[in-house]
Amino acid sequence: MKIVFATGNVGKLREASEILGEGFELVSLAQAGIEEDIPETGNTLRANSLQKAQYLYEKLGCNCFADDTGLEVDALGGAPGVYTARYAGDDKDFNKNMDKVLLELEGLEGEARRARFKSVITLMVDGEPHFFEGTLEGVIALEKSGNGGFGYDPIFIADEYPGLTLADISEEQKNDISHRGKALRAMSQWLHSRR
Repeated sequence: MKIVFATGNVGKLREASEILGEGFELVSLAQAGIEEDIPETGNTLRANSLQKAQYLYEKLGCNCFADDTGLEVDALGGAPGVYTARYAGDDKDFNKNMDKVLLELEGLEGEARRARFKSVITLMVDGEPHFFEGTLEGVIALEKSGNGGFGYDPIFIADEYPGLTLADISEEQKNDISHRGKALRAMSQWLHSRR
């Protein structure tokens, strides 16, 4: 089955391909000929995910999926949330985003820094949307650490790896526990159950 994934991120594409396994051919946006920015104007992760998947389905007329992921920090009332990529400005500079979060949490320690990554995937099959979610619980570190990962990984400590940020652990370790991985595995189970 051929499925278009609304991403240009090679790492995300590889992770999704590995999880879906044989029998599924994943196509990136570029491979599908989509070069424009896909709109995401929703006020929830689910709304953005659905908007992107519907846009792709209407444009290409084939099975596709999109994800939207956000970091939710309890002490910030769930922010950055849908503004995760643009938290410190429209240039999507994750160093600035991380600096802003760290500054806003200054003076807080331990569980007061509780946060989670949440991913919502919308899979469009024959025009019908199907939703899959994954969550990764943890806390925000006191400072950046590690050289791996991307986005907020250098300041997020998952409950499964106390004392280490997602940027400190291997890609394999991260994929085993990641929010996106959980959502992708749920989608994979659903797709395999229909074959």
